Amino acid sequence: MYKSLIRKVLFKFDPEKVHYFTFSFLQKAIKTPGVLKVLKKKYQVENKKLEREVFGLKFKNPVGLAAGFDKDAKLYKELSALGFGFIEIGTLTPKAQSGNPKKRLFRLKEDEAIINRMGFNNGGVEAAVERLKKNNGEVLIGGNIGKNKVTPNEKAVEDYKICFEALFPYVDYFVVNVSSPNTPNLRALQDKKPLTELLQTLQDLNAKKKKVKPILLKIAPDLTDEQLLDIIEIVNQTKIAGVIATNTTISREGLQSENKNEIGGLSGKPLTKRSTEVIRFLAEKSNHAFPIIGVGGIHSAKDALEKLEAGASLVQLYTGFIYEGPKLIKEINQAILEK
Repeated sequence: MYKSLIRKVLFKFDPEKVHYFTFSFLQKAIKTPGVLKVLKKKYQVENKKLEREVFGLKFKNPVGLAAGFDKDAKLYKELSALGFGFIEIGTLTPKAQSGNPKKRLFRLKEDEAIINRMGFNNGGVEAAVERLKKNNGEVLIGGNIGKNKVTPNEKAVEDYKICFEALFPYVDYFVVNVSSPNTPNLRALQDKKPLTELLQTLQDLNAKKKKVKPILLKIAPDLTDEQLLDIIEIVNQTKIAGVIATNTTISREGLQSENKNEIGGLSGKPLTKRSTEVIRFLAEKSNHAFPIIGVGGIHSAKDALEKLEAGASLVQLYTGFIYEGPKLIKEINQAILEK
């Protein structure tokens, strides 16, 4: 029903407006008596065999929602009802910011992809914290953190520290985002020296807590093999918990859609192969030394299984969720059980 009817209607309208409409609709629908129960019955797959223990956390299933969908932690409980094993919020910055000028979100229907240049639009970390206080451990939450656009790279560490400290009591793991192409000069923080300093600073803060929390690094799919080897070395040196592979790409190779030349990060099917290649490279070259969350171009259960077989411990959806609907979560979990 989603692809044959709902998606056809939604795809007739501006994608960013549809996003906010969907949020509002879900929030209201869940409050209707019986709806939550119906959604859970339709989409959730409850089975002990799906449970995973990764970087010290217990996931009820290995299929999560990637950052960028619920930036401000407004819908994590409702989205969890659709069958996700965990929800990653953000990217959050210390101060609220409106992001880049609109129009900044584009569907590439022929390619089953999306280009976005949102620019870390969010209401600021403190506003998200107030919403996360209502979680009470019901949903396993990842906190994806970044820097404000106006913060120069030489002071970026301070922004990450602010977000880390504010979110620490309310998230289960952290993701350091230095790989978005939509904040000027952000990707320069992926260079070995600044990245090592940033991650080590956060690890030092982490070590002072009564109980440390996993810190992961989200990387771009556009890194060279040499840069990926640097990532492995940095992970080993700083002893962070793992890597999320991958963020959106700046490549436009092989695209057919009218909007293919829009500036921004590309996600969806064109990223399927490359993100899996990055996962396999990291897993093999590191001798499976750290967990990897696989994300990028998962539009079917087969895509998810390929990432798990390549070395991912968990997977995340974003664009595939938009194109395929919530049934994709159930299909992936069922396919894992059938393996």
